[in-house]
Amino acid sequence: MTPFFTAIFLLAGLSSLATAGANFTQIFEWKELDFEWPSEESRAQALEDGNYIPENIEPRYMAVYGTRIFLSLHKSQGTPATLVSVPTSSASSATPKLTPFPSWDMHLNESGNCDKIDRAVGLQVDSVGRLWVLDWGNSYFNCSSNLWIFNLNNNETELVHRFSFDGKLHDLVLDETSNGTFAYVARWSDSHIVVFSLERNQSWIVDTPDVEVLSIALSPKDQEPRQLYLGELFNNELYSISVAALRNGTRTAEPELIGNWTGTPYRMVMDNHGTLYAAFMDQNFISSWNTSQPFKEQRFHEVSGLKSSWPFTFALDQNGSFWKAVVDDQRTPRLRLLTAPVGAKSYIYEDSPECAIPCQKDVTA
Repeated sequence: MTPFFTAIFLLAGLSSLATAGANFTQIFEWKELDFEWPSEESRAQALEDGNYIPENIEPRYMAVYGTRIFLSLHKSQGTPATLVSVPTSSASSATPKLTPFPSWDMHLNESGNCDKIDRAVGLQVDSVGRLWVLDWGNSYFNCSSNLWIFNLNNNETELVHRFSFDGKLHDLVLDETSNGTFAYVARWSDSHIVVFSLERNQSWIVDTPDVEVLSIALSPKDQEPRQLYLGELFNNELYSISVAALRNGTRTAEPELIGNWTGTPYRMVMDNHGTLYAAFMDQNFISSWNTSQPFKEQRFHEVSGLKSSWPFTFALDQNGSFWKAVVDDQRTPRLRLLTAPVGAKSYIYEDSPECAIPCQKDVTA
């Protein structure tokens, strides 16, 4: 029996659910994260050289498409590749290894080749099966920050957009419209966001006066005027701006204060019914808010005793499931991958009328 079909529910000593209807099932667990190496010799050499240090491998961002989960890993000493994939299930009882995406060769950047992926961060999959990846870049080698777009049907690179800056990239969301596709990008500790137009292959800075953006989320397609939600660095304030002006090329936006979270959200994800999920620095829980109602934070999921500065990364898929990786710096297993049916898809997908009422109940019960 495969791990995917074996329902390994969380032990009471490790986790406790705070939201009815979200029954998480553990898919995989890792005591130590390893890679699919080209050979045992290459793995041994990486260990000897310090280019692979298992205890330093830690996922930070996640995207799900089909039978693959994509993870970007924290760039630290001993992380040989920062963009990897794992399967959503396995026919083997063995814990899957991390597969560098799209290949090992795309991550070998010791020589300062700016055509390689150096530090993958925010990830998104669009509605036609393309993986969008933010790449921090490398100031030492004078490599600018990049936006990579990969076709997941053949794993080939469709586009590499080079920004006019390097560093401090965090996360992104995608706005698919009848007039083109836009990406909105959050950067660490800057009072602006970056807007990218796919059709024009152009990007520009939009100032957000007095709001240092960290986390970012986008309201569903069927909710117009569509809103971009911004979590601020160093505090718990949540803001929003209308994306209409962003599409038209504005260079300044005035964020509107929506409410206050219980912590600083480093990761926010929206589903296609308008529920916003947030994870917080140094906190052992994920919260949610139904954006069709006045701001009210609700506890979605909590892991008792969890100790980590960046404890969760999560994503919604196209089949109504919430996927979550839990990092625990002080217990074994160090990383667990779990999933729960929530009856809502990623914000990328339009709502299904026949599912709207029961699916919304599943999420907010």
